[in-house]
Amino acid sequence: MSEIVYLNGTFMDRKEAKISPDDRGFHFADGVYEVVKYYGGKPFRMEDHIGRLQRSLHEVLIHYHLTAELPDVFDKLLELNDLKQQDAAVYLQISRGAHQRVHHFPANLDPTVYAFVFPFPSFTENLDKGIKVITSEDIRWLRCDIKSVSLLPNSMLYQQAVEQGAGECVLVRNGLVTEATHSSVVGVKDGELVTHPLSNLILPGITRKVILEMALEAGIPVKEEAIPAEKLYALDELIICGTGSEVMPAVQVNDRLVGDGKPGTVTRFLQKKFFEMAR
Repeated sequence: MSEIVYLNGTFMDRKEAKISPDDRGFHFADGVYEVVKYYGGKPFRMEDHIGRLQRSLHEVLIHYHLTAELPDVFDKLLELNDLKQQDAAVYLQISRGAHQRVHHFPANLDPTVYAFVFPFPSFTENLDKGIKVITSEDIRWLRCDIKSVSLLPNSMLYQQAVEQGAGECVLVRNGLVTEATHSSVVGVKDGELVTHPLSNLILPGITRKVILEMALEAGIPVKEEAIPAEKLYALDELIICGTGSEVMPAVQVNDRLVGDGKPGTVTRFLQKKFFEMAR
């Protein structure tokens, strides 16, 4: 079966999709993206994803006004690729468009809009047992709140994790934990959730938002305050969360266990609530 993608208003075989070598996404990583997970054909927090996309577009001054049509595009992609009945995800990327290479933003460009779908099952074993994470200096730019396609620093940092047999790399800026390379970071200490406040230094994670909502609804205290890196080892529990990570226990940081080295009770509670909501 051919893989069908979406490019600039048209559904087509991936092999037929062509993007200009003058696209600013290619020259400058001048674009933004979103990934939406579907559980058995049902999107998770679509409105939040579209809202974040609109904000990213606004912040980088890409003028694309058809975001309201995207959920229908995504549904059609799932249907055309026979993924309506399983866990899958849609990747969407919008660049400023194609133009002769100049550093300023050219006027009146048509954005390049590209989307594809893929099977995306949960990482069941990791969710059950937890993962190891490492820490590293946050070398990214200062607008991490924009979901930019410029992910080379993230990739370099995640490569460190892969080389050390870890599942994520937790990032530290000026001695404080910000987030991870493709996940939010939430600590648990004395029954309270602790996570970096929203700012230009972290992405406003959808799963992070959901976890905080579930915690507050259940009467679990939430403190939006950066975790000092040296206090990571003193946490009772550590959660890595995101569209792909879902609610992932981190049971080891570098060479030291978190708590007793097993997923904790708060993490398990939030996992259960999350999957009840998602499914």
